[in-house]
Amino acid sequence: MEVPGRAPRTGARTSRSTVLDTIRRLGPISRVEVAETTGFTQATVTHAVRALLDEGLVVETGERAWTGGKPRVMLAVAPRSRCAVGVQVGADWAVAVVVDAAGALVARQRVRGARADDPDAVVQRLSAQVLALLRAGEVAPSSVVGVGLVLPGTLDLDQGSLLHSRSLPGWVGHGVRAAFERATGLAVVLGNDATAAAVGELWRGTLGDARAHCTVYMGASIGAGLVLDGQVYRGASGNVGPLGRLHVHRADGSAGPTVEELAAPAAVAAAARAAVEAGRETTVELSDDGDPFTDFAAVASAAVRGDALATALVEESAHHLADAVLTLVDLLDLDSIVLAGPSFTVAGSIYLSVLRERLDAEALPRARHQVEVALSMRVADAAAVGAASMVLRAELPAVADDASRRRT
Repeated sequence: MEVPGRAPRTGARTSRSTVLDTIRRLGPISRVEVAETTGFTQATVTHAVRALLDEGLVVETGERAWTGGKPRVMLAVAPRSRCAVGVQVGADWAVAVVVDAAGALVARQRVRGARADDPDAVVQRLSAQVLALLRAGEVAPSSVVGVGLVLPGTLDLDQGSLLHSRSLPGWVGHGVRAAFERATGLAVVLGNDATAAAVGELWRGTLGDARAHCTVYMGASIGAGLVLDGQVYRGASGNVGPLGRLHVHRADGSAGPTVEELAAPAAVAAAARAAVEAGRETTVELSDDGDPFTDFAAVASAAVRGDALATALVEESAHHLADAVLTLVDLLDLDSIVLAGPSFTVAGSIYLSVLRERLDAEALPRARHQVEVALSMRVADAAAVGAASMVLRAELPAVADDASRRRT
């Protein structure tokens, strides 16, 4: 299995890894149902399950499925057999989580983002929090398969660093992956936040029958993570989806504003400050230090309470975002969209409403199919949970394959 940001593993995917993935996705599930789902013979499934039970990756749940004859023993992934850490570093917020093999959240911490702080200081701070989370969650060190680290911007996965980032310019060229590995003592997989959030949706099985899915992720910046025909699309260099850098129009031969310059939190905060300074009536209380993320949160909260100015500003942001999303929907014939990221935490319902209205009225694919739109169940933590899922998705089948090779 290929791990983004790391050298790919070699070796074919075995029946054991396929059985493990089936149990993880569909469990509790019986051996008979595993065979029906995978197409393997009953003997192959029995052999694979016995090995997975011996390795401690799968457990018999004690549940029984009654089919009129002998009851079927149900199988599930052993949750604490493997765990992964997910860390999302943004200018606005930083989130660290621990996720178990069944996809459950074991521990979580959300703290102030990197802002303009020194990268090394942020790495040390977050690494200490990761280790503290593992202790607090009573996670055995031997069960931790690695850390998924996600950042906003263009990545150099070979070097483990950022090539470009509007929201974290001070991190460009910093060997952040190696720094996290030194500080935590754990293997680190690097990815971008939007793709990680999409991986999380896929891993949790929330995409249903979607053929072409996009997770729109908005933190300080805006990105798009793609899952096409059940496969995560990463692009040629792992840098798919910088939706916020799309120029909305051109005027006088020069580039017009980008989606981020019109719709992202900093843009909303700047518009709110300009309106307040112009004497517009509002209940929004802006920060004394002009912090755009604090100000955006204040605008979002006021919008949910019905403040007219705040509602107008958030709806304007949502319409600019919808312009970009409509382009993606038409270009890729999308049938599923999930909104994720800390910027949707408070006023996500407003963005959701505007986007649904625009897609129902304007999306080209609507003549053939609907485009389902929803807020992520982990909206604020989607990238961090997705980062951990990214590691588990790559490592769990590999663990089973490694066990198979040891036995043969």
